[in-house]
This record gives sequence, C-alpha cells and structure tokens, in this order.
Amino acid sequence: MVLWQICICVGLIFLILELFMPLTFFLSLSIGAFATAIVSVWFASKVVLIPVFAILSICSLLIFRPFLAKNNQHNSSNETGIDGKYIGKIAKVVKSVNKNEGVISIYGERWEARSDENIEAGLDAEIIKNDSLIMYVKKSDK
Repeated sequence: MVLWQICICVGLIFLILELFMPLTFFLSLSIGAFATAIVSVWFASKVVLIPVFAILSICSLLIFRPFLAKNNQHNSSNETGIDGKYIGKIAKVVKSVNKNEGVISIYGERWEARSDENIEAGLDAEIIKNDSLIMYVKKSDK
C-alpha cells in the first residue's frame, strides 16, 4: 500500500472515532492525517511524514479547538434549549403552585412549576429559573 493511501485510511479511522466520541481531538488527528496524505505525494519518507503528521495535527488542534469549544459552551448553556427566554417573564398560574406541584401557562405553553410559596390558580407568577422541564416561580410584584 502506498503511504498516501495509508494516511487516508488513518484519517478516516480518526474521523469515525470523532463521530462516536466527539472530543474534537480525533478531528484534529484526522485533519493532520489528510494533510499528511497530500504531503506524502511529494515525500515518500516515513522520517519526514511522521513529524509532518504530528505538527499538522497539533496546528489543527490549536486552530479549531477554540472555535469548537466556544460553540459547545454556547449550546450547552441550557439543557432545554430555551436559553433563559422565559426568565423574568410573567406567567399565569393554571394549577396552584407549591414546593411539590403546580402548572403555569406562558405563550400558550403549559409548564410544570414549583415555588417556595403557595401561589393560587388564576394569579400571575414571575419565572425566576428553570431546571430541565420545571419552571421555578415566585408571586408576581407587577
């Protein structure tokens, strides 16, 4: 097998590993392997290609990791994907809210709700935080 074909196979293996374990580490190794495959067309020496692979992999790790880490932090800011859209908003209490149960309605959506104080049905409540699919509310001052 020719060296460039080996580099392509190694790059594909690293790409498959990245699909199953999204660490961005294997993506950098894959990019390094594909770039080394291009270099191996001109240089057929393993002595040259191994350092080229290492240097290109490290460079791609240093270049892409900050962008991917920034994107990952933005996406994981809230598990429900609502990004604080409801925090501070006023909702209507549909079913009395207490520490153990309750239901609120906001924008036509029904949410499970909890509160440290008892809030009767029909009153307004301010959303102070959310935890997964449960909104935490307090009596509205407005």
